[in-house]
Amino acid sequence: MSKPNILIVMVDQLNGTLFPDGPADWLHAPHLKALAARSTRFANAYTASPLCAPGRAAFMSGQLPSATGVYDNAAEFCSSIPTYAHHLRRAGYHTCLSGKMHFVGPDQLHGFEERLTTDIYPADFGWTPDYRKPGERIDWWYHNMGSVTGAGVAETSNQMEYDDEVAYNATRKLYEYARQEDARPWCLTVSFTHPHDPYVARKKYWDLYENCDHLLPQVPAMDYADHDPHSQRIFDANDWRSFDITEDDIKRSRRAYFANISYLDDKIGEILKVLEDTQQEAIVVFVSDHGDMLGERGLWFKMSFFEGSARVPLMIAAPQMQAGLTTSPVSNIDICPTLCDLAGVSMAEVMPWTTGQSLVPLGQGAERSEPVAMEYAAEATQTPMVSLRYGKWKYNRCLIDPDQLFDLETDPLELTNLAEHPAHQGTLTSLRAKSEARWDLAAYDAEVRKSQARRWVVYEALRTGGYYPWDYQPLRKASEQYMRNHMDLNVLEDSKRAPKST
Repeated sequence: MSKPNILIVMVDQLNGTLFPDGPADWLHAPHLKALAARSTRFANAYTASPLCAPGRAAFMSGQLPSATGVYDNAAEFCSSIPTYAHHLRRAGYHTCLSGKMHFVGPDQLHGFEERLTTDIYPADFGWTPDYRKPGERIDWWYHNMGSVTGAGVAETSNQMEYDDEVAYNATRKLYEYARQEDARPWCLTVSFTHPHDPYVARKKYWDLYENCDHLLPQVPAMDYADHDPHSQRIFDANDWRSFDITEDDIKRSRRAYFANISYLDDKIGEILKVLEDTQQEAIVVFVSDHGDMLGERGLWFKMSFFEGSARVPLMIAAPQMQAGLTTSPVSNIDICPTLCDLAGVSMAEVMPWTTGQSLVPLGQGAERSEPVAMEYAAEATQTPMVSLRYGKWKYNRCLIDPDQLFDLETDPLELTNLAEHPAHQGTLTSLRAKSEARWDLAAYDAEVRKSQARRWVVYEALRTGGYYPWDYQPLRKASEQYMRNHMDLNVLEDSKRAPKST
């Protein structure tokens, strides 16, 4: 039996609460809504870690950051860790990446046979946090609130330029797949950097949200003293005291963010249209690496276990899975085993070390009762934080912070911490035991500190004297493009048509 082609569309920092059952009705996203209609939609999907590189390494490998060692945006993704690209390529797939995956280290492929673009972020150790200096803010790369005060309209930007290139290369690759002689199935990952801040959008999309009713957060900004300790650390890391955030700043930021969802929708529509026009069938997966708080409680960006930051959209359109909504909590670490399951590829040799589980049974009507785990050990922390989503409960634990327990059914905005409530001590005790059985936080802290200290030494050494960058350099074989004298023109012209002439 032939293996299915697979198209994975990944976006960056897309808030999963905007996808309760596909895109919210008020979002201008017709292509994503059409995809949702034929997909298994996961209402309660979570990132493994609310930051780009850790969340993406987990997504690709099916393992949590504590297993991959990708704790932050400057932690090396080890070449010996199998990813879905390795598993599928080993089984005979052509694996290709167009866009961002935030690989850190000299391996910039991690199982992809071909990569069409460079990354938008650096591949070295320069963004390493340092637990030895608690509270220190590394100004040149830490987020700050300038993304909010600078929100607005532009016809191009660093990120638009990048995503335009990502989509262009993806559509070209799909045309190539349609007319190639290589009979292998393919897995193409198309990974955009929007709607990640800065909150800057093209006027075409900005104008769609002129009268939007969702330009203010549900939970207004709180006083600094009313936030939990980790949220206070996020505010400090984001240099909040240097900015005066107005209501207009908030509205413009959210409007641009929504506009960029519509921008992405157009790009995704272009890609899906090529599939349709070239008569290629493929499983389609749509997911984000993490969310964005979008001003809820005054918080922006990610780095938090609150729903806006930690919950992600996830939709899978596959013949083996039924279209419809499933509410069982799941994780982006489940995608690697899911892809292998859909492709009929065994992961048996590494499953003892893989945390993720296939989502195919959930797309066939099954439910899941196991808790979903999250970890965070990057900027705005001083020691690792962990979280369990178990049924309706979310339980957060950190060695230096009070426990947090939220009932997401009755308190979806997570305004009431029940950890000290007498009526919920049984639930707290049970979830704490599950968390302690899974994580030794003191040992986890020691591993993160060791990793950080090593990377600071290596980074400073490699930036002294001659410097060889790890950033991916896309290959361009111009001598194999279009018409060249080692080619037969008649054969060439016929082979480059898609669909083939009849």
